[in-house]
Amino acid sequence: MNKNKIKKKFKVIIEPDECKGCERCVNACPKSVLKMSAKLNFMGLPYAYYTGDGCIGCSACFYNCPEPGAVTIVEITEED
Repeated sequence: MNKNKIKKKFKVIIEPDECKGCERCVNACPKSVLKMSAKLNFMGLPYAYYTGDGCIGCSACFYNCPEPGAVTIVEITEED
């Protein structure tokens, strides 16, 4: 019998034009996988971005963000 384990991985999607650059998500992340960009959004503000690896899906960034729609957590499942 082949028992495949499912590994859960997560990623953070941040909409640059919704981000106001408050850095609450960056400060809330226990794994430090969010950083502030040197680029500016359409409002002329720096925005947060996901570094690409290490998200544990805790949603601390989502719950600390005051802007609805700026932060989304996505679960990615992969089979071994």
